[in-house]
Amino acid sequence: MASSSSFHFLLFCCLLVSIIFLSAAKTTSFRPKALVLLVTKDAPTSQYLIQIKQRTPLVPVKLTVNLGGEFLWVDCEKGYVSSSYKPARCGSAQCNLAWSKAGCGWCNSPPKPGCNNNTCFLFPNNPFIRTSNSGDLGSDAVEIQSTNGFNPGRVVSMPKVLFTCAPTFLLEGLASGVTGIAGLGRRKIALPDQFASAFSFNRKFAVCLSSSTRSKGVIFFGNEPYVFLPNIDISKNLIYTPLILSPMPTSGVYFKGDTSPDYFIGVKGIKVNGKPVAVNTKLLFIDSEGYGGTKISTVDPYTSLETSIYNAVVDAFIKELGNKVTRVAAVAPFGACFSSKNIGSTRVGPAVPTIDLVLQNKNVYWRIFGANSMVSVSKDVLCLGFVDGGPLHFVDGGVKFTPTAIVIGGHQIEENLLQFDLAYSRLGFSSSLLLRQTTCSNFNFTSTA
Repeated sequence: MASSSSFHFLLFCCLLVSIIFLSAAKTTSFRPKALVLLVTKDAPTSQYLIQIKQRTPLVPVKLTVNLGGEFLWVDCEKGYVSSSYKPARCGSAQCNLAWSKAGCGWCNSPPKPGCNNNTCFLFPNNPFIRTSNSGDLGSDAVEIQSTNGFNPGRVVSMPKVLFTCAPTFLLEGLASGVTGIAGLGRRKIALPDQFASAFSFNRKFAVCLSSSTRSKGVIFFGNEPYVFLPNIDISKNLIYTPLILSPMPTSGVYFKGDTSPDYFIGVKGIKVNGKPVAVNTKLLFIDSEGYGGTKISTVDPYTSLETSIYNAVVDAFIKELGNKVTRVAAVAPFGACFSSKNIGSTRVGPAVPTIDLVLQNKNVYWRIFGANSMVSVSKDVLCLGFVDGGPLHFVDGGVKFTPTAIVIGGHQIEENLLQFDLAYSRLGFSSSLLLRQTTCSNFNFTSTA
């Protein structure tokens, strides 16, 4: 009897261990199909902010989003403490992946994040103040929430996400509480590529920015769907256009052979109220040196147009707006402002002429409605939310850096879902979600998958 009891007890223990092992294996082998981050719009700066958890022990890190940023960089001078931080040694696979060409860094102080000998370094850039500085490349643990496209899911961890340490002064001009910049650009160590590599999902991400500072937008990394209340899958109705690679580097410090990490699309023409605007089409194409073309930016708050294009669009817009609407004094940074007295309202914003960016053919266009074309600067005044970007030129080392004819800025992106499919080098865009009676703040963060 004693022998039988011992046998059954042993069998029970074995089964229990097997269950625990299988449960642990199931937990650790979880591989998300997508990740999700909340995005907030900072009122004073109009910057778009996210928050991740980084380091060991984990701490929340608030970051400004730079769509064309090369990588993640974080201030390491002010209280960066982590037991899981590892510097990237010169000649390592991490340095090769980052395409570090600047050589090795040396530091006379005791080793710490941002100060290690024989470590490769990059040049973190703050595009808001057009300033760069050298910084050590390293890796650390990051935690982020998964999603099934309908709701947020379980939190997942990545033990070695590459980033660059930066000095505290590089935070100048960033929103309050921000300690770095999240780069989403066309680089192997930008966050979209690193997340895709970590979990073996498709190299794509989608950005949906809220127009309100009181509501939150969303960024998805990985596969569709992108479902917003009331149960609308935006991924099913995207329009696609090729992403174009520009040969001109647009980062703060660059080397021979570098290309732009920014996302460019091929705008071939502009229409106002369905009527073509006469512009110098040569400016719309990127030449062999990288001048011209159209890029998408979360750094610029409003779309900027090369001077001749800007003047032509403003003139066409005023003509189509008609005599019933009174033009009033301009309010900086805008050049065309109007009394709102005779401008009606629609589901997609003020009732004003549409502006179309015509893409690969006349049937593919990005339509900009009143909610994205107009800015309310006071109770009675609406301004056309485009700015004069100046003439097309590039002065190396100078103050002015205007190599791009059209820069589609944040205000024109808001309440539009943009999918950047890096594997197929294409942009999917939704046009205004207001047409579908939803917004970028309608992702269901209130329940968990």
